[in-house]
Amino acid sequence: MRRKSRRKKNRRPKLRLGLPDLDQSKSAVLGSLRSPESQRGYRHAIDEFVEWYCSEPRLSLNRTVVMRYRNHLEPRSLAAGTINVRLAAVRRLAYEAADAGLLSPELAAGIRRVKGLKKLGVRLGNWLSADEARALWQFPNVEMLKGKRDRAINRCSVGLWPTTPRVGRS
Repeated sequence: MRRKSRRKKNRRPKLRLGLPDLDQSKSAVLGSLRSPESQRGYRHAIDEFVEWYCSEPRLSLNRTVVMRYRNHLEPRSLAAGTINVRLAAVRRLAYEAADAGLLSPELAAGIRRVKGLKKLGVRLGNWLSADEARALWQFPNVEMLKGKRDRAINRCSVGLWPTTPRVGRS
């Protein structure tokens, strides 16, 4: 007759992540990013989420908690793109925690299903109409050296510069 070992640990993923678990997952997320600017943005987003997560009563990290975090961000007058980046950082944090065995894959999949905000509205600023843009492009006097330079700058800035030289184009 076989005896069951009493030392066998149940390796179930945690429901509640503590600060050491979140820090480990944060390090994994930041280590997977190449761009220093992406690392800076994700570090800020994760730090803000961790601060919010730890300030709430002991919550288990799941889809409902991430939805509450999204609802916490919405009234702060943040742009939809900003909220979406912060949610992306939280999703990535959850997946890194699941990969490390700190969070169940089902909970990570639920967190992934949290939708971001739709980007509604109109772009800010004064935009040129097609006619105004054409007039601006035609404005430099190509008879003068300075006009040729300005025309070249305008063409390069809007992507109109031909990739191969063409005969008869100025």
